[in-house]
Amino acid sequence: MSGRIVHFEIPFDDSPRAHSFYEKAFGWSLNHLPDMDYTMVSTGPSGEQGPTEPGFINGGMFKREYNATPGAVVVIDVDDLDAALAKVEELGGQTVVGRIPVGEMGWSAYFKDTEGNLMGLWQSAPQA
Repeated sequence: MSGRIVHFEIPFDDSPRAHSFYEKAFGWSLNHLPDMDYTMVSTGPSGEQGPTEPGFINGGMFKREYNATPGAVVVIDVDDLDAALAKVEELGGQTVVGRIPVGEMGWSAYFKDTEGNLMGLWQSAPQA
């Protein structure tokens, strides 16, 4: 269903420090993907398609670049990424990063809302 928060992202300045903090503080499982320079975060029991229990979401961590992401970002699921970005702009928001393919999983984009908050969007690729 569209409109749900399905992912979070946490920027870091120091990868070993950030990884150690979240693993030790909350018991999160981290899986670094060097080809994407991204770390997948499991906050609870997960399978290939994500959480296996209701009530939690997984996320990711990445190196903070040029202060473009000053804080954590929540990611909202949408059925049509381009239509969602158009609606965001129509309502006074601003596209920061347009559609980006994420492997064969889907597409992401980033926008600022009317309050200046950076938010993410996610559209899953059709299942085969």
